[in-house]
Amino acid sequence: MKLLITNIGYLINTREVSKVLRGKELAELPVIQNAFLQIEDGIIAGYGEMARLPGGEFVIHDACNAAVLPAWCDSHTHIVFAASREEEFVDKINGLSYAEIAAKGGGILNSAVKVAASSEEELYDSAWNRLQSLIQLGTGAIEIKSGYGLDTANELKMLRVIQRLKANSPIPVKASFLGAHTYPLKYKNDHEQYIHQIIHEMLPAIAKENLADYIDVFCEEGFFNPDESERIIRAGMQLGLKAKIHANQLHASGGVELGVKLGAVSVDHLESMSDVAINALSGSDTIGTLLPAAAFFLRMPYQPARQLINANAAIAIASDFNPGSCPSGNMNFVVSLSCIQLKILPAEAINAATINGAYAMGLGETMGSITVGKKASLIFTRPIPSVNYLPYAFGDNLISAVMINGAFI
Repeated sequence: MKLLITNIGYLINTREVSKVLRGKELAELPVIQNAFLQIEDGIIAGYGEMARLPGGEFVIHDACNAAVLPAWCDSHTHIVFAASREEEFVDKINGLSYAEIAAKGGGILNSAVKVAASSEEELYDSAWNRLQSLIQLGTGAIEIKSGYGLDTANELKMLRVIQRLKANSPIPVKASFLGAHTYPLKYKNDHEQYIHQIIHEMLPAIAKENLADYIDVFCEEGFFNPDESERIIRAGMQLGLKAKIHANQLHASGGVELGVKLGAVSVDHLESMSDVAINALSGSDTIGTLLPAAAFFLRMPYQPARQLINANAAIAIASDFNPGSCPSGNMNFVVSLSCIQLKILPAEAINAATINGAYAMGLGETMGSITVGKKASLIFTRPIPSVNYLPYAFGDNLISAVMINGAFI
C-alpha cells in the first residue's frame, strides 16, 4: 500500500544518512515544517515540504498539523516479571536503601522467587500486556532482559517468553541474557559455583536454542566484580552474543572501562561516573545508555549527561522498566526527565531516545529516524507549538496516534 501523510506540522528527525550521534551531534535535530511523508509497504519512501508534494495514486492521511517523529527505541527493560513490588516502594519511603532491601530478601531475589513460581504462559501473558501498553505510549522497538530466573530452568523460561514476544510482536524485540543479575542465596558464599553454572550450563543451552542476542552482567560492588563480569561476558561472546553491561549504577565499579575494553554495544545506568570512566567512554564506540527514571525512583544522583556529551560520548536514554527500581516504561516521561534533571536539550533527548536508542539495540539501520528505507514506526502528536514542547509538557499525553510498520494501531 502507498500511503501519503500530508499537513505534518513538524516532521522530526529527518536524516538522509543514519549513524550514531555523539557529543555536539546530539543537539542537531533536523525538522521539516509543513511536511509530507510517503510510506510504501510499511517503509519510509520519501518526505519533504508540502510545496513539493509528489504526484501519483496514494491513500491520503491528513495529519492535521500533528508533529510526527520516530517511535521511541527503548534499549533497556526488564518487562518479563511475575509480580509488582510495591511493598519495597514503601520500604524505600521509610528510608531503606537498595542494598538493604536486597539484604533482607527483597530486590532481584524477590522477583526470582515469583518467577520460579510462575508458568511460562503466565509470564508471557503479563509481559504481552505490558508490551501492548508501551506500544500505545510510542515505543517502537524494545530490548528485554532475563535475570529474574537465577538458575538454568528459570532463565531459559524467561528467555523463551522473550522469544515468543519477539515472534508475535509487531515491533522489533531484542533479548539479553542477564543470568549474572545477582547471586542466588545458595551461592551467596560460593560465587564460583554460580559463575560455573552460568558459563557451563546456561550459556550452552541458550546458544543451542538461539534464545538471546546479548550477554549482560550487573557489574557492581556486592554483585559481580569486573573480573567475574569479564569471564562471563567473554564466555557469552564466544557463543556469538554481543556484550552489554549494567555499569556504574551504585559505585564507580569499573564496568564502563570493562565494557569499552570488550567492545560492548552499550554500558547502561552510569549514575556513578569517575573521570576515568567518562574518558574511557568518550573515546570508544560503546554507547552510554542513561536510565534517569531509575535514579528518579530510587532518589539517587542522576547521570552526568552534560559531562558525557561534552566529552564527545555517544549516549542513549532508556526506561529500565522493571518491578523494583523503575515500574514504568513511559518513554515520554523519560525524555522529559532527561531534560529536567540531566540538563540535556530537547533535541539531545529526542535523539538519544530514537536514533541512538536504535543503535544501542543493533537496529540503527531500520529504526530511529525519518530516513528512506527505515520502518514507518512513528508517533503522531496533537498539534504543538514547537518541538521543545514535547519534553516541556511532561504531564500531558501529547500522543494522538501511533503507527507501527505503516499501520495505525
